[in-house]
Amino acid sequence: MKRFLLLTLPVLIIVAAGFMIFGLIQAGFEEDKMMDDLYRKASAVAESAEVSAALILTNNNLKAANNLVESFQKRERMQGCILYDKKGKVIAETKRIKGWQGSERKYIKDVITTGELSKGIEKFNEYTVYRYAIPVKNDNGRVLGAVELVYDTSYVFSQLTTLWKRIGIFSILLVVFTMLALLLLQRQIFILPVLRLTDWFKKFQKGEINTNIPIKEQDEFGRLISEVEQVALSLRVARRSVSEDATRRVERTELWTEARLKTLIHARVGDNAMIIVSNREPYMHVRDEEGKVRCITPAGGVVTALDPIMKASGGTWIAHGSGDADKLFVNSKDKLGVPVEDPRYILKRVWLTKQEEEGYYYGFSNEGLWPLCHMTHTRPEFKQADWEMYKTVNAKFAQSVLDELPVNGGFVFIQDYHFTLLPKMIKEKRPDVTVAMFWHIPWPNPEVFAICPYYQDILEGMLGCDLLGFHVQYHCNNFLDTVNRLLESRINTETFSIVRAGMETFVKPFPISIEDDNYGAKESARYASAGEKMKNEYGLQDKIIGIGVDRIDYTKGLVERMLAIEALLDKNPQYRGKLVFVQIGAPSRTHIKSYHDLNSALDAEVERINWKFGDGDWKPVIYLKRHFSQEEIIPFYMIADFCVVSSLHDGMNLVAKEYVASKEKLDGVLVLSTFTGAAREFGDAVLINPYSTVEFAQALEKAITMDPVEKRRRMENMRATIKNNNVYKWAGDIISQITGLKKQA
Repeated sequence: MKRFLLLTLPVLIIVAAGFMIFGLIQAGFEEDKMMDDLYRKASAVAESAEVSAALILTNNNLKAANNLVESFQKRERMQGCILYDKKGKVIAETKRIKGWQGSERKYIKDVITTGELSKGIEKFNEYTVYRYAIPVKNDNGRVLGAVELVYDTSYVFSQLTTLWKRIGIFSILLVVFTMLALLLLQRQIFILPVLRLTDWFKKFQKGEINTNIPIKEQDEFGRLISEVEQVALSLRVARRSVSEDATRRVERTELWTEARLKTLIHARVGDNAMIIVSNREPYMHVRDEEGKVRCITPAGGVVTALDPIMKASGGTWIAHGSGDADKLFVNSKDKLGVPVEDPRYILKRVWLTKQEEEGYYYGFSNEGLWPLCHMTHTRPEFKQADWEMYKTVNAKFAQSVLDELPVNGGFVFIQDYHFTLLPKMIKEKRPDVTVAMFWHIPWPNPEVFAICPYYQDILEGMLGCDLLGFHVQYHCNNFLDTVNRLLESRINTETFSIVRAGMETFVKPFPISIEDDNYGAKESARYASAGEKMKNEYGLQDKIIGIGVDRIDYTKGLVERMLAIEALLDKNPQYRGKLVFVQIGAPSRTHIKSYHDLNSALDAEVERINWKFGDGDWKPVIYLKRHFSQEEIIPFYMIADFCVVSSLHDGMNLVAKEYVASKEKLDGVLVLSTFTGAAREFGDAVLINPYSTVEFAQALEKAITMDPVEKRRRMENMRATIKNNNVYKWAGDIISQITGLKKQA
């Protein structure tokens, strides 16, 4: 519309200005013509009245004078007649213009004195009239007086008004028809070719390749389209060549790296779209306290694991745009390239209302499914209104995914419990698409999951997947048992798959991990320097340093952690003044009551323990309650002598792996809950039951007093586990699995 206005506005202004000038000239011509006609009529009538007026003035016949002026009473378009004596005084006047007061009009005396006529436009009461005055002379040429005729000019202005109305109507019609003509011309010359080109680009982007060029123009557009066709052909050939070369490189490579994952994606995915869907976005734009906009990476294992994969794949990540400045940085399709400083893939933001976010995310997802699956003795709440909003938001994300899918095939990788209905919604519209889902939290046993009143809809939605992944085999087993107990289906225990309504869903364990990144010498030196500054800032020099990095969540065992530190200091007073535990806590879901209560309880425990043991400048617990970026956390990992992960129930927990990956000097100890998925991989960690305060405190003591050689051996083993099973291998296993399913289909 803006471009159309830019095109038409100058044309319309020129047309309108030209027509207005023509109208002014025409109106002036008509006005002059009517006034000239009025003058000629007045002249003729005045000359005929002059003879009678001369006789009346000679005989001083007042009665005849009155009869003369009253004879003009009924004349069309004439207001009346006034007869003056030689002194300019009124002798008689038509009643209709009584009050004309000619004696006060200087031009009458001029007419009598000079013997010349006078004419012009005058104001009479509220009207405009035309007056025509001539001298009355006898046969000798002596002036006896004057006679003045007054005409109504309203008909002149009425006709001019009618003329202007006609000009106005014609101008409007001319503008409208000009706009329509320009609109049709623009559509034919510009819009239709651009629409056809856009449609062609859309088909090319989605993989619909036409053998014939659908656009036949021979002009500039035709030449442009021809060049685009050549570029597209080159891209197709290059993609095919890259895909074949990638397949050969994957077969030769052993270690999993970003380059190998990228090669695998080229080889297995090729032209098909790779789409990831999650609730949390990997990059969000927020305003800080000063009102400046910053691009930050939200805390969370999903973002930590998937961002490197998307950088390698170059696909599209669809997520909820939750940053307060997110809308300022997207294009017309709600997309942007990320990371902002070096775009490697596309982020598409989906907008939710406050009501949708409240019901779908805070309500059903985090007051219902989250406590249900974690089984940490927090009662799940299931509200019908939240469930309806959950369905609405899943449908909104489904449409967003469908808009991005290519014409043929495509891969959709859905993350976590926020989108249990999404796989089925996508499959109903696009059965040709391969859908995988990864469940990042634990899966409970059938008796627990049956608490949810909507379990059938959730399970049927998830069984829309071709592949369903969990962190560990135990969660896979629980899911298979749940479906077997609660739905009519067939379980294949050999292939670990579920067949229902003619569709097969494979259920596999894929232990999620992180990048196997040693940072490089330069980065390691920078982080080490930052760590020394932190020691000075928080008074950690010559201290035994422990670290905990968590979202403030009741599943993380944070209060239990504080009680274990208290028990350790009670039993081992020699650590007072020497041990400092740094707890980094990212606030989360604070307006949910259970989270609000946890914040208060944790604040109280930290304050109580610091008051109980604190001495001078030393406090046993430093509680940093805010969001930290990964760049800020790594130096804490590096200086920490031990790291505590005390989850009461966790899918995997990537903090444990991040800590191990950061210990290049092999000088740390990981204290790890047995209720995490990471405990299945890290047998060399100091394993704990976080519910047992005594056992927990003993484990902390063991971590502090462990022999350096033993520390080194354990850390080497755990780092080797990460190296062999990093996030690229996790993604590669999933992609290999889903592409294998696609080939079977």
